[in-house]
Amino acid sequence: MSEEQLIREERERRIAELEARQARRPRSPLRVPVALVGIGVATALLVMQWREVSYFFSPRTPLSLGAEGEYRYPERVSNRYAQLHGVPTTQGAYEREGDAVFVLVGLRDSPFLVRRPALPGEEWSQGRKPPQPDQRPFAVRGRLLAEEDASRYSEAFKLMREKGEVQPLQGRLWIIIEGQRPGEDLGRLVVTLLLVLVIAANGLFLVQNLRRPTASKNGDEGGATSR
Repeated sequence: MSEEQLIREERERRIAELEARQARRPRSPLRVPVALVGIGVATALLVMQWREVSYFFSPRTPLSLGAEGEYRYPERVSNRYAQLHGVPTTQGAYEREGDAVFVLVGLRDSPFLVRRPALPGEEWSQGRKPPQPDQRPFAVRGRLLAEEDASRYSEAFKLMREKGEVQPLQGRLWIIIEGQRPGEDLGRLVVTLLLVLVIAANGLFLVQNLRRPTASKNGDEGGATSR
């Protein structure tokens, strides 16, 4: 046998030894728990995002809820794009997001509140008494949410109930977030897709991790038989 053949066989033998050693290498006991935690956290976050994802893919044609005195209450569906017209209540609530001011105002003798950007004359700063909301009737389009789906605005719901200018329907109030239209929040969709990828990647790891012991055992038994 030539020297070149000996070198080749030695190299192949060492490669086989390395591959066998790699297959028998003990796995880190932390990998499976970490993957399970990753799946659990990503799933929890995905559930929290589900209402936003559902609204993203909801119909872009607004539900028509009518106007003052002629509201179509059976048409209301939470987490849908909707439109209506009404007369504002004499009092409302104000909030600030960065430099933007928003007004939460009710529609008289209805179960509806509206969150909209402040109009000229509704300027407000923290620590000052808020002005009366603009009293002109108005039309609005936006995201319709039932009270239980809009916990962020619980204080506004409570305030408007106390003032008595809105009328809960079957014990509930509703709010329209002006300007929020389906299919616009691409950032939320990207986050959701990333969470799905995290779940899928960790799930694939677990499947492969569960299959490896069987494959290694079969390989060891085959080697013992050949000897």
